[in-house]
Amino acid sequence: MNQFWGVDADPTAQGRIKGAKPVAVLDIGSNSVRLVVYERHARSLTPLYNEKAACALGRGMASSGRLADDNMERALVAIKRFALVVRLMRVGKVHILATSAVREATNRTEFVSAVEEVMGSPVNVLSGEQEAHFAALGVVAGIPDFFGLIGDLGGGSLELSTIADRTDTNGETHELGVIRLQDDSDGSPSKAANIVRDRLKNSKLDLENVGRTFCAIGGTWRSLAKLHQVLRDYPLHMVQHYSVSASDMKSLCAEIIDGGKSYTGSENVSSSRRDLVPYGAAVMGELLKAGKFDNVVFSALGVREGYLFGMLDKREQAVDPLIQASEELSVLRSRSPAHADDLMTFTSQFFLATGLKENDAMRRLREVACLLADLGWRAHPDYRGPQSVDAIAYGSLIGIDHPGRAFLAQAIAVRYGGIKNKVTAGPLQDLAGAEGNARARLIGALFRVAYPMSAAMPGILPRINFEVHDGALVLLLPADLLFLDGEHLRSRLDQFGGVAGFKQTSIQVAV
Repeated sequence: MNQFWGVDADPTAQGRIKGAKPVAVLDIGSNSVRLVVYERHARSLTPLYNEKAACALGRGMASSGRLADDNMERALVAIKRFALVVRLMRVGKVHILATSAVREATNRTEFVSAVEEVMGSPVNVLSGEQEAHFAALGVVAGIPDFFGLIGDLGGGSLELSTIADRTDTNGETHELGVIRLQDDSDGSPSKAANIVRDRLKNSKLDLENVGRTFCAIGGTWRSLAKLHQVLRDYPLHMVQHYSVSASDMKSLCAEIIDGGKSYTGSENVSSSRRDLVPYGAAVMGELLKAGKFDNVVFSALGVREGYLFGMLDKREQAVDPLIQASEELSVLRSRSPAHADDLMTFTSQFFLATGLKENDAMRRLREVACLLADLGWRAHPDYRGPQSVDAIAYGSLIGIDHPGRAFLAQAIAVRYGGIKNKVTAGPLQDLAGAEGNARARLIGALFRVAYPMSAAMPGILPRINFEVHDGALVLLLPADLLFLDGEHLRSRLDQFGGVAGFKQTSIQVAV
């Protein structure tokens, strides 16, 4: 009899990328064991499944040198279930990575053998230098142009390395993981800060001359970022590419350390991380002081994503992850992916005809907006805008900062809701800034001119052009498409003209 996980039917839905073979990473850390299954191994990774089990493998390691039997058993139970998930999802390849606690344990061979028996795949026990390297590649994968120092804080260790020109150097590891610090400091965050300060003196990095931005990776620091967002009333609760001033982060870290277990906002932190955040704050605060950084940026991508990124060839690594992810969404959710290309041509022609300037960054965002412009068509008309805004603002896109997300959300809000802001990006608008919002409204309004003519199908928009005659904006239609000239299109064009700064608009036949 077939087990329920051994059915012959292909479980893949039509909403998945055709022909994609899932790839998984099982990350065995000092604090937790996490399985992430990605839709396929590509430049932009889309998680299909993501779950962790808090096993605290690193607890007591500093004194005993061994993985505790109870913690190993807890981890193996979780891994057995993860093995089932891998089979259910028909994963093509599973990469198993073990970090600080496992590599330092005197009984690591016993544990590794047990994991390999359950998973049927080899365990790669990373050295400290390898862990630092893959953490750095994870940052490159999600924030390609990052320059500065990165730190990956786990339960047992802290890995540091520098990044410049998408290449990492000077990887090193320190015994500054949050579980280790909690044990070494006898549960005192202020004592932990002193330990961090002392151990950082052993760093071979010139921390004051590795760039002005520090990038933070790791679950405890993600919790710290989320806490900062709550306490500062930040409108976008997303860790990836969250950027704050170093001075503000140092102030928060000091408040948390002083507050101990009852630090302000602790109720907003998950129970598995709540007691560890003060030790993460101790490491963060001392690092920022030592390096005299100006800014902190948080990365939700780390060793797992960096390991997979490192396996790609150079050509694939050079792909823009935001463009790739947006193209995938267009294929999966728009009425016609080819229409996005037409929309790029149409909007580009407007910029050329009017002489309106756009730099490379703005052009990139415009093209991404074209790819995402038709995400909401299946929804009820009253909710297409809000649902599309949410999908963009809170989606798993990488290679984009928070102001960029706000820009895209606002452009799509106008595309669906109109010029009078029936639908908006809400508080996110503030993140895009005045100039970004103005450009987003322009793009969204231009979409509203395009869609009534094309019905979201390719072949029409490239035949339509703009010109400026005597200060008026003119939409030029081919003679065989002149029937498109109607009240609805003229109304949309007039609205767009107002946004674009034209007092007069007209529709004429192209000569």
